[in-house]
Amino acid sequence: MRFKKNSNFWIVALVSLIVDHLTKFWVVQNFELGETLPLWPDVFHLTYVTNTGAAFSLFSNGGILWLRWLSLLVSLGLMAMALFGPRLQRWEQVGYGLILGGALGNGIDRFVSGHVVDFLDFQLINFPVFNLADISINIGIWCLIMAMFTQLKPES
Repeated sequence: MRFKKNSNFWIVALVSLIVDHLTKFWVVQNFELGETLPLWPDVFHLTYVTNTGAAFSLFSNGGILWLRWLSLLVSLGLMAMALFGPRLQRWEQVGYGLILGGALGNGIDRFVSGHVVDFLDFQLINFPVFNLADISINIGIWCLIMAMFTQLKPES
């Protein structure tokens, strides 16, 4: 079975996607658009906004059309790599799985709703509002960096 070869990849991707969509669903069901809940006033809030662009609202003027296709292509490429490529080491499986989960999470939103639900709001540093899919992608990149360094072995 092809899924068994990189099983951590598939598990991490699925968990990442499910947690992302459950949190977005919770926000949409419990907040009005634009509503904010200060968890730590002036530092960290839950703020329900929608984003038609990329991370940090880049390309929000018309960017959604190509972003949905980019998410789909990245997702298909990662799945093909896990299915048909070599067995990946653990950090690679986790990293690519997180990236797939995040790409699918935001990609599905773009195809279904035309926008992404964002809600994590670090007001202390005036950071753009983001979501768990964005976090998954960023942690996934760090996992791949870790994988790269664990594969580098000094020559004897």
